[in-house]
Amino acid sequence: MARVLGAPVALGLWSLCWSLAIATPLPPTSAHGNVAEGETKPDPDVTERCSDGWSFDATTLDDNGTMLFFKVCVEESQMGPGVNLREMEEFPQPCGCCIPSRSQQCLSDQGHGHRNGTGHGNSTHHGPEYMRCSPHLVLSALTSDNHGATYAFSGTHYWRLDTSRDGWHSWPIAHQWPQGPSAVDAAFSWEEKLYLVQGTQVYVFLTKGGYTLVSGYPKRLEKEVGTPHGIILDSVDAAFICPGSSRLHIMAGRRLWWLDLKSGAQATWTELPWPHEKVDGALCMEKSLGPNSCSANGPGLYLIHGPNLYCYSDVEKLNAAKALPQPQNVTSLLGCTH
Repeated sequence: MARVLGAPVALGLWSLCWSLAIATPLPPTSAHGNVAEGETKPDPDVTERCSDGWSFDATTLDDNGTMLFFKVCVEESQMGPGVNLREMEEFPQPCGCCIPSRSQQCLSDQGHGHRNGTGHGNSTHHGPEYMRCSPHLVLSALTSDNHGATYAFSGTHYWRLDTSRDGWHSWPIAHQWPQGPSAVDAAFSWEEKLYLVQGTQVYVFLTKGGYTLVSGYPKRLEKEVGTPHGIILDSVDAAFICPGSSRLHIMAGRRLWWLDLKSGAQATWTELPWPHEKVDGALCMEKSLGPNSCSANGPGLYLIHGPNLYCYSDVEKLNAAKALPQPQNVTSLLGCTH
């Protein structure tokens, strides 16, 4: 069953659709009502859908990320219990009220961060850092919560990595964590809590029943997990915890430490060897991430730096490595094939 968004979202998407229609108006007609030479004749059905008398009752994204709009077969007052989307009319076009005069592109091409299956397309985001399949994409953090939702962060936006159901859209961080940071430098999950780090501040959210900011947060990171002996960290580059463990690994520049989260601010930071000069994000998880898995069984460790994705079967392999493994392309995490 497709996921249905609420009325406020549907209204917002209707407004977006209408604004696109205004931005690309119907072709001019002559005094006799004919379409001007060289222009595309508008579809009467599409014109009707954009009239003031039309509205939509629901909207959703299918498994390919196509935007679908729905309008009830019956009046709302006549709808009894058990009525569902099979009882609603589906419009085959992604957006019935986008009426470009020269281009037949619709909301699926012009919409929020959408890409087609080849990894190409337009984007409403400004700047290459938000282009999903761009070689200039820079991810700042990775994390997976205890419910299996996996996220990648870039600037002020994030992607869901564990599902392509949303069409590989990126969303503002405030969409999921309205009380969270404006950008994420590091992230990790432990004991039904999600930790988002920005600079020296850490935000802690309860993952049960949605993301709820824990009272008293944000607070300084050192108040939560302490600091390495004799070192004051202005920021961290990445952090991760492997499933079933309380060992938090923190990376800053060339240095890698681990500490036991059960010890809180009194935790002892122990430095570990590793071959990286710097990383932008890290994630340890049991299932494979992207097209290739780090290990045949058990958790896999993924480190990202710029366009490169490095894969280790476990932390011990990372600590023992003397050279970097062959990198993959980080955009493969977002379903890109090139």
